Amino acid sequence: MKRVHIIVTGLVQGVGFRHYTRKEAEVLKITGFVRNLSDGSVEIEAQGTEDHIQSFINWAKKGPRNARVDSFHENDMRIVERETDFNIMSS
Repeated sequence: MKRVHIIVTGLVQGVGFRHYTRKEAEVLKITGFVRNLSDGSVEIEAQGTEDHIQSFINWAKKGPRNARVDSFHENDMRIVERETDFNIMSS
């Protein structure tokens, strides 16, 4: 298992980024959350198998069709036990 903290900047708010991030997480059986930040970026915490996390990261570096990712920062985090869902959090 692996958990990552991700900050994505660019045209990532108002383009369905959080919605598509949750859909991708559900396909890959990833838990965690996504939320918009006040500076216009998007924050993600994602947890899953190493392979699924890598696939998720590869997707998030591009984002959905209408998004434009300008920068992508990722850090490893401690695993959260008993987490079962991937949620869209309010800002």
